[in-house]
Amino acid sequence: MIQTHFRRTDQNDILSVEISGHAESGPYGYDIVCAAVSALSIGTVNSLVEIGGFTPLVETDEEEGGYLYVALPEDLSEQQWQTAQILLESLCLSCKSVSEEYPQYVAVQEKIE
Repeated sequence: MIQTHFRRTDQNDILSVEISGHAESGPYGYDIVCAAVSALSIGTVNSLVEIGGFTPLVETDEEEGGYLYVALPEDLSEQQWQTAQILLESLCLSCKSVSEEYPQYVAVQEKIE
């Protein structure tokens, strides 16, 4: 199962997202659930860089795959912060949509700190 964890501030802003696990909804190379979550998450990271104009902290598991951690740096301008929030909220909503369609393969959790 793919686990997604969105960490939020008490104002409900997203600080980071951690995605781990494998959907295993189909054979390797044909797993549409994994492909969907991968495309959404990688697209978001690329958008943070290109549209947001900053590089987020990104950690991946190059050996095993199935792991992505993305955190916002602390030194963002207000505009970069707002852009990041739009992009990360879009990722959260999209992951929830995939989870609603395939609840046995994707779980979404949100934690306020």
